[in-house]
Amino acid sequence: QVQLVESGGGLVQPGGSLRLSCAASVSTFEIDAMGWYRQAPGNQRELVARITSGGSIMYAGSVKGRFTVSRGNAKNTVYLQMDSLKPEDTAVYYCLAELRGPPYLTWGQGTQVTVSS
Repeated sequence: QVQLVESGGGLVQPGGSLRLSCAASVSTFEIDAMGWYRQAPGNQRELVARITSGGSIMYAGSVKGRFTVSRGNAKNTVYLQMDSLKPEDTAVYYCLAELRGPPYLTWGQGTQVTVSS
């Protein structure tokens, strides 16, 4: 069973920074892409950032220039560096792994990010 373990959420003041980490329990060869999504209360889950095994990156427009997604040296770990955080970034952040075989998609358990003074 594929597992994703997330860490790094918390409470931060506006303008502050946080770094999220997500480690997959499968080898890098089984991963097509990894990404971060978020869901605020009353809202749908939305893409924040995604990085493929080939290094292609995409960001949501609302975080471009403030967030940076990257992969660890082992390539089965993904990070999300979040700078210049705003109250509207408050949400539960989920890691997603897109796999080359079943179950094809695996979600992390989610980590709460709260931006508030």
